[in-house]
Amino acid sequence: MNLDQARGALVQEGRELLGAMEDALLEIENDGYNSERVNAIFRAAHTIKGSAGLFGLESLINFTHVVESLLDEVRNGEQILDGAMLSLLLTCGDYIGSLLTAVEERSEANEPNPGLRAHLLAQLNEYLQPAVAATESVPEATAELVAGTAVSEVQATGRVDVMEGEAVSSDLWHISLRPNSDVLRNGMDPLSFLRYLGKLGRIVYIHTLTDQVPDAAGFDAETSYLGYELEFESSASKQEIEDAFEFIREDSQLLILPPHSAIDAYIKLISSLPEAPGRLGEMLVRSGALTTHELQRVLERQSSGRQPAPPLGTLLVEEQLVAPPVVSAALHKQKQSEEKRSQEQVFIKVEVGKLDQLINLVGELVIAGAAASLSLRQGDPAAMAEANEGVATLVEHIRDASLSLRMVAIGEVFQRFPRVVRDISKELGKDIELLITGADTELDKSMVEKLADPLMHIVRNAMDHGIEPADTRQSYGKTARGLLRLNAFHESGSIVIEVSDDGRGLDRERILAKAIEKGLVQADQVLSDAEVYRLIFEPGFSTAAQVTNLSGRGVGMDVVRRNIEQLRGEVEVLSEFGQGSTVRIRLPLTLAIIDGFQVKVAGEVFVLPLDQVIECVDLGAQQDLHELFNLRGEALPYVRLRELFGLETAVDGRASLVVLQFGASRAGVVVDELVGEFQAVIKPLGQIFARNKILSGSTILGDGSVALILDVPQLIHRASHAVVSAGNLSNGPLKAESPAVVSTY
Repeated sequence: MNLDQARGALVQEGRELLGAMEDALLEIENDGYNSERVNAIFRAAHTIKGSAGLFGLESLINFTHVVESLLDEVRNGEQILDGAMLSLLLTCGDYIGSLLTAVEERSEANEPNPGLRAHLLAQLNEYLQPAVAATESVPEATAELVAGTAVSEVQATGRVDVMEGEAVSSDLWHISLRPNSDVLRNGMDPLSFLRYLGKLGRIVYIHTLTDQVPDAAGFDAETSYLGYELEFESSASKQEIEDAFEFIREDSQLLILPPHSAIDAYIKLISSLPEAPGRLGEMLVRSGALTTHELQRVLERQSSGRQPAPPLGTLLVEEQLVAPPVVSAALHKQKQSEEKRSQEQVFIKVEVGKLDQLINLVGELVIAGAAASLSLRQGDPAAMAEANEGVATLVEHIRDASLSLRMVAIGEVFQRFPRVVRDISKELGKDIELLITGADTELDKSMVEKLADPLMHIVRNAMDHGIEPADTRQSYGKTARGLLRLNAFHESGSIVIEVSDDGRGLDRERILAKAIEKGLVQADQVLSDAEVYRLIFEPGFSTAAQVTNLSGRGVGMDVVRRNIEQLRGEVEVLSEFGQGSTVRIRLPLTLAIIDGFQVKVAGEVFVLPLDQVIECVDLGAQQDLHELFNLRGEALPYVRLRELFGLETAVDGRASLVVLQFGASRAGVVVDELVGEFQAVIKPLGQIFARNKILSGSTILGDGSVALILDVPQLIHRASHAVVSAGNLSNGPLKAESPAVVSTY
């Protein structure tokens, strides 16, 4: 093992030990003091310090030594492990984790958080050296809030008052609007847009810019001379605020600066992105710090300006579109992602039994290969066929055994949530119990790592907006303690992960009203509950009355959906108002190899995942204009692959319908020919197919040709959406058929 591999092993072992420390501390908090658990915590800290000593990591060694000293006094009965000390030790564990991350990123020379380190050491020394701590103090940063009174407000139907003065708070949006001189001639009234802005929040302060107003002799009543500087209080996203000026934006100079609290939120969101996009602009748009229109405008300036073109980050700061700390955070995340991709070393623990099984299968394959060679020399067709069948069977078994080496328990992700639930419960002042089931359910290691952030968003939303405070719960006849469940299980070749709470549930009418207000749906549009609940995954969508440190800005759930879709999965919401909600994630077990089902259309081969193929039926001569097939009384929506991919017109012949199912939804695809089953090694598609959601990958066939793998959830969605869009379901069942099943995807 070289030095880099040894460092990687140190980081992995350290994180596992920190996880064990955290579990033991939480168990002590829930069940009371236990000497065995305290000893285990001490041994974990001692091991981390010793491993760091092998590499001369002084920062990690020195800090862990202080933690170890306190634990030693607790172990010897010299200190009492109370709630305050327990919280301190948990925070120290988090800080040690950040030191391990610095080691992983080869940046251990830079202290990740000097202020936090000093604060934690001061608290630790208060326990270790009470006499000294009484005479020493650690300087802390202080800040004063400038109180002020709102000078004016703009109501939706009110007037705009022009006031002079200074901004009253740094927690407000700052909007600078300078309409062009011809804006009035174009039929636009700037004040009408300010009145509309009042619907999104509260205009706390307006300063009118009069520097362009000429003297009386040169004054033109149809020319706009005024500009406006606003301080705006709102929980709306930057995109929503910019959209308020949609019709005047091209004829104005518009600048929108977020409040300091939003800047912090952008930085945290960028840091938490599981896989940052390769481009700076995409990352800033994804975090909500930059709108698509702003990015496009700056990119145009970059391409048409001086050569060599200045960096995008420089232009964004120059135009005051993004705060420098946000750009720095995005650049740091971009650099981290690039370094991680180039130097990433992933370790995985494998049970010895799995390795023994694989070695035994390889031995059997060697024997089968020798038997095949012998039958070939003897020219015995029957023996050759038997040997070929034996080799094929062994290859399949070796495939399964090899894939099982990458399978890990989802408990690796679940185990971090007891601490999360504890901390957030204290922050919110709620009593919440976490129940975890199915932690031993296995899935691919690469998927486990990418699930942590989506699950974190879902859990935070459930705790912040789902579960009510204790007094509210009791008034509804519920127990004071809320219940949050994490569950995982296998179903039909997929893994299902559920996050459930017994809180207030989703308010269907409130979500629908917000969607109509944002223009996502029409007021007269009829939607099912599943379709309404799916709206919470739209970018920037939030019904939260208040923005908190945890959620409410409308960023997060759209990221959840995007990350799950990148894993070839889907996410849906089940909810009953007043009783609670369940967010259900469905994922394939592996992203490497699948059992596929080949079909042909116009001579082209396509592959469908076999575990999502229910049955195949003869379509016959039925040419239903409604695109619904009567499957034993069920109206099944379907799509024709010829039309979907623009292939040549079908020749005369009988087509086949392949019935697909994903979750609770079903649909069919019409093909020319059924080829059969085979094992498909999934190959990623290039960037040219990035926008094509119907395709999930490709595979190489036995003859060397390429076949495209179809995305079943998208096919079902396309089939059901086509039926609903055509209004077919509103006409009732077709003949003796049942109403079509509307996909929940």
